[in-house]
Amino acid sequence: MHSDRVGVVDFPTLGDLHDAWIERHCRIPDGFKRRRPFVEYDRQFWVTANRGRIREDVVFDPEDPPLNQAFTYRRVEVIDGQKVGKGPWAACVAALMACGPDEFGGWAGRGDVYECEDHGCLCGWYYEYERGEPMGVRHPSPLVQCLATSEDQVANVWRPLTAMIHFGPLGKLLAPRSEFIRVRGGAEDPELDQIQKVTSSATARLGAPISGYVQDEHGIYTRSNGMVETADTMRRGAAGMGGRGVCTSNAWDPAEASSAQQAFEADAEDVFIFYRVPPADLLFSDRRQRRKLLEYVYDGVGHVNVDSIMAECDELIAKGEAAQAERFFGNRVVQGHGAWLPDGLWESAWAGHAVA
Repeated sequence: MHSDRVGVVDFPTLGDLHDAWIERHCRIPDGFKRRRPFVEYDRQFWVTANRGRIREDVVFDPEDPPLNQAFTYRRVEVIDGQKVGKGPWAACVAALMACGPDEFGGWAGRGDVYECEDHGCLCGWYYEYERGEPMGVRHPSPLVQCLATSEDQVANVWRPLTAMIHFGPLGKLLAPRSEFIRVRGGAEDPELDQIQKVTSSATARLGAPISGYVQDEHGIYTRSNGMVETADTMRRGAAGMGGRGVCTSNAWDPAEASSAQQAFEADAEDVFIFYRVPPADLLFSDRRQRRKLLEYVYDGVGHVNVDSIMAECDELIAKGEAAQAERFFGNRVVQGHGAWLPDGLWESAWAGHAVA
């Protein structure tokens, strides 16, 4: 399901619980606001709310929980501009999958509360449910994988995640090691209950019974670099265990038939894709129109200065790399040599699609 704007949360969701848990446990990893609570931007919360959206007719059986079948979407995908905060947000979700109330735990009655102390966290935080609100519980055997094309790429999620662990309450729940992060308070076997790295050069962990995954920059997962097959294998591993996933990317190059492009064009009902398509009438080559386009792309992203992005675009254009600037910063689907798709083709991809 495609969404090109932030909508109204008028459906049952674990999103409010997840948003509050993230703010309490996760920290801003960089800059002058480092160590402060991570507060989701509106667009991030919209994705969080849809990721946590619960089917209204789901029945909870504590002996046989529905896992991913409790949720409307088995995967969420975010297509957004460079440096809007996709990596740190995905790090928050990875932590939530590993040690937070990420699974559906039934419908709340009067007085029901999620207390961290009951789930292995001694930070003192609690969340009061409204009656009839879906409740969250921790996964009993979390195994979360973070996928990227290389070690440098996986650092987009791994580095902010480890910073969050060092800076806040996550340090009591997660323990970083060289190639994985151990989930504390779970199995005594250190090989179980982990967040793991997976790259194109280190795929030995593929096929594991994972409970969740994060796939970073899947707009550059192609068949030629082997990453489409790698990503598909990981998703199958999660599907077999009732797991769910998150994918993030910049806009893709349509000449490469990437994993992100395939997902967008498939438009599966149980995959939520958030992509704020920039206005088609704004020319990237015109500096005034480019500023308007960038202001649209980075609207509501408080840590990004559009003047700085404009300067970077100017330099890229001067070097003959306008397509790169337009794709990464303008968040537009542009071919590698700067040629747009044939007129009307991109717009037609949206015709008839439901928008939340």
